[in-house]
Order: sequence, then structure tokens, then C-alpha cells
Amino acid sequence: MTRILGISGSLRRASFNTALLRTAQGLMPEGSTLIEGTIAGIPLYDADEEQANGLPSAVKTLKAQIEEADGLLLFSPEYNNAMPGVFKNAIDWTSRPASDISKVYGGKPVAVLGASPGGFGTILAQDSWLSVLRTLGTRPWWSGRLMVARAGDVFDEEGRMTDEKMRERLEKFLTGFVEFAAGPTN
Repeated sequence: MTRILGISGSLRRASFNTALLRTAQGLMPEGSTLIEGTIAGIPLYDADEEQANGLPSAVKTLKAQIEEADGLLLFSPEYNNAMPGVFKNAIDWTSRPASDISKVYGGKPVAVLGASPGGFGTILAQDSWLSVLRTLGTRPWWSGRLMVARAGDVFDEEGRMTDEKMRERLEKFLTGFVEFAAGPTN
């Protein structure tokens, strides 16, 4: 069983990215599963706080989930043409202490996808993740890209995906990523 961890980079209850993640859970290829991680409860990074009290429990949980997963999907919103600060902050916390980076992220298959109410999807947010993923030593999947533009037309008010063509694109994306994550490392 290929275990993929998906993390939505939004804290909003009606988040399009959380809706995208939950839709993806129902479209995973046979022999794989998508587990939902969360950035909820992760405080702003503070090295003094880390030194005094160690990692917060929400960070420990997310960090362990990343480490145990065969692959990582970042469902990233786009805020001001980049990744959301709250999402980057959570990833920063999970890279602490720095000596754990290779254990948690080293060679980890990863892909970024996202949904946005705007017309360009999350292309700039996805691009802004590249230097972070490189620094963490991940193994990004370059063969797939999924940007859900005008997400208000793709999801209904309950967060269900209503666009069949987008559902098909998402399913194809997931199949490709799972094959990549389950395959041999380069």
C-alpha cells in the first residue's frame, strides 16, 4: 500500500484546497491511500520557544506523518502570488531541528497542486515552493501539474467537486504521482 500524505495550506473551513484534498482522497488509485495532515494548531515559528519547550505537539504529529509517508502532496493556496505564510511556517517547523531534515524530507517524492478563485490557478504559489523543496532535499515530481482556476465554479457550497473534467484531470494527476512515489528513486 502506497501511503501519501496530503496537507492543505489553508486554515479556512470552506477552503478550496481542503476540498481538493478531500476529493483526491476518493480518487486515489488502487493500492494507495491519501491521508489528510493538518497545519491547524501550529504556532508561528520562534527559535526561543523551540529551545525552551521543544516542538509543539501539532508539529510533532505532522512531522511524523511526513516521515512515515511514501509521498507528499502539498495542496497550496496562492496568497499575494506566493505560498501562504501559514503553510510555509508549518513546513519550517517540521524541518526542526535541522539535523532531521534528511530523515523527514530527504528524497521524499513531493508534488504541489492547488485551487484558487482566480483565473491563473496557483501557478505562482507552486513555483514559489520549488526553492523550499530543493532546500529540503525532496524529490519533486516534474511530470504533473494541477492548478484549479476559478475554484468557485468547480466546487459546490459543500466542497464537492462538480466539474467532471477537473475530476478526471485530478484522477490522472494522482495516478501519475502515486506511480512516481511507489517507483524506484533516481
